[in-house]
Amino acid sequence: MPEHYSSIGEAVGAATQHNIRLAHRSVAPGSERPLQVRHLPSASADPHSVRGMIARLHEDATPDEVAGIIEEVNGALVGALPELAELVAAAADWTRTRLDFDDPDHNPNFETWTRLAAAYGMLQGVREQLEVAEDGVAACPAERTDPRHHERVNVLRSRELLDDVLGAEAVPAPPSVRSPDSDRQRVARASSPYAGPPPSTGSPPAAAPPPPASRAAGRPR
Repeated sequence: MPEHYSSIGEAVGAATQHNIRLAHRSVAPGSERPLQVRHLPSASADPHSVRGMIARLHEDATPDEVAGIIEEVNGALVGALPELAELVAAAADWTRTRLDFDDPDHNPNFETWTRLAAAYGMLQGVREQLEVAEDGVAACPAERTDPRHHERVNVLRSRELLDDVLGAEAVPAPPSVRSPDSDRQRVARASSPYAGPPPSTGSPPAAAPPPPASRAAGRPR
């Protein structure tokens, strides 16, 4: 089973440790597990994966496209963030079945459960923040502002993904218009276990973004 590396830094670190072990010969030659690197598909191969959404969220994307990407990652049915929250919750529940309160002065398992429960609560808070931010993003202007304003806020992206280092192909963005029919189709696809990428409609871009207080029809929560 190949090892999974979430970033180029992690993969380089694993390769470095492998070379150090070979140099010191801490194990017999031939008995060590060979170093395996996970071959990740390009972002263009799956525009609805997290990597694909990151590639689509470029500076020239329209406000409605960015709001749609946030909706995808935060969607209650198939969003990556709810799935991550459930994974952390499952890890906390696993730890819960290993708790032992017989010794009140030594309970590392409870400390581990506390950390996982805190991480789960933080992820739930992130979901709530993104729900509010989604409408704010849709109300942002489509044109970039004067660069002098950008310097007042730090850039957050670490740019450590493999596609950032090796170069990524352009990922086609879905149409920015959200009609009631397309929203209903998107909800149906999201709720289906055989959901696939949405079809392209080729409709013209929206004339104006929706107001921040309203939500487009058909968004699952």
